[in-house]
Amino acid sequence: MAEIPSILPATPEIFLACSALALLLLGVFKGDCATRLVSHLAAAALLVAAILVLSHSGARVFAFNGMFVVDGFGVFMKTLVLIGAAAVVMVGQGYAAQQRMNRFELPVLIVLSTVGMMMMISANDLMALYMGLETQSLALYVLAAFRRDTQTSTEAGLKYFVLGALSSGLLLFGASLIYGFTGTTNFDRIVAVLASAPKAEIGIVVGMVFMIAGLAFKVAAVPFHMWAPDVYEGSPTPVTAFFAAAPKVAAVALLLRVLIDPFGGLTDQWRQIITFMAVVSMVLGAVGAIQQTNIKRLLAYGSIGHVGYIFLGLAAGSEQGVRGILIYLAVYLVMTVGTFAVVLSMRHQGRPVENIAHFAGLSRTHPMMALVMALFMFSMAGIPPLAGFFGKFYVFLAAIEGHLYGLAVIGVLTSVIAAFYYLRIVKLMYFDETPVESIDQQNDGAVTVVLVGCGVFTALFFFFPVPIMSGAASAAASLFAG
Repeated sequence: MAEIPSILPATPEIFLACSALALLLLGVFKGDCATRLVSHLAAAALLVAAILVLSHSGARVFAFNGMFVVDGFGVFMKTLVLIGAAAVVMVGQGYAAQQRMNRFELPVLIVLSTVGMMMMISANDLMALYMGLETQSLALYVLAAFRRDTQTSTEAGLKYFVLGALSSGLLLFGASLIYGFTGTTNFDRIVAVLASAPKAEIGIVVGMVFMIAGLAFKVAAVPFHMWAPDVYEGSPTPVTAFFAAAPKVAAVALLLRVLIDPFGGLTDQWRQIITFMAVVSMVLGAVGAIQQTNIKRLLAYGSIGHVGYIFLGLAAGSEQGVRGILIYLAVYLVMTVGTFAVVLSMRHQGRPVENIAHFAGLSRTHPMMALVMALFMFSMAGIPPLAGFFGKFYVFLAAIEGHLYGLAVIGVLTSVIAAFYYLRIVKLMYFDETPVESIDQQNDGAVTVVLVGCGVFTALFFFFPVPIMSGAASAAASLFAG
């Protein structure tokens, strides 16, 4: 562990922030006609940042007076976030052009939001944590309301802003309590204070609870999920895809770092909260999606259920549990981006597909697209040997090894219930009659590349699991070593 007297550990973040400013200037001088160019350059910048992240050795190093940390855990999570953001930028181009969203600000805002996510993942101080969280959130508020000429998008942005402000207030209140009782905002010093005391003061525990509540808003865990279905439905579909992918991964990474690093000694206290949220999230995610007819609302409830499974691994409070979560997040990211790529490539009477009924008979009009969509649905349902099965397997295994047998049983039962609404889409595509006005498929090269990549990963993960599993194991070990 070393304090590096330079800004080198933050090179990817600095590069991405400078790229966002350069792309903003390019868009200002070129106008909206440069949107496609800005999108390509934004995706390239995100991938270059991923390469810079991967060039780090994985050793735990600090910068900015210990407020910023880079380790194996951060490298793994930042790579997922950057790849997810780049994929969304590429698949959203065609949609934006056809829906009169052909504005260069969209990819720029995604890049700026990603900078905030990277800062969140590397936060080693309560101040750095909040700065990264707000950098991400401010861009996401604008993205949710990007189609300001439509009521649904404006409503989504307003709801997300109001509830996001509430969650930030809870987070800040918790942080202020922790600072008041420990005298520091640095994670390592908080650990030292907690280690030196025979018992944690009640004020620290209450502050931790408020911080967990604030972060639970960001991952849409029950009972802090109320914004997710409406915001997912009202936001433009590329923005919804972004919400479901990169910010979710970054928020889970931040929650893991906060609970395992400064509050690792209070596992017995926070496990009760995480266990409760895991159970209610799995149940609501499974039951709430059954009656949905809008594909984006269905995926919103599905994402709530996925958070429940992630919390199942977190409740174990072990390195095995964190490894299972990281594998789950990698698989979830690919499945989510692939599913939204299918949705973005579909048109019904020239308009985006949002109603589940529009997928009826897709196997007869677009067999390859139906096959890929079925692959993602089976994987999200946890059907072996697809990638989604292994994501759930490792978090269930961690729960069992942590003697959380009841929690694991609830997870299995809710997985069976959740399989209903995923398999219902497969049933519509393969067994229902094709409507008179069928779906049109409008793919560009970027969408095809993303679909093929996500499909291959989902189908063949069983044969090549080692890179993800070994990377997740190293990242989990790095987090616990800190």
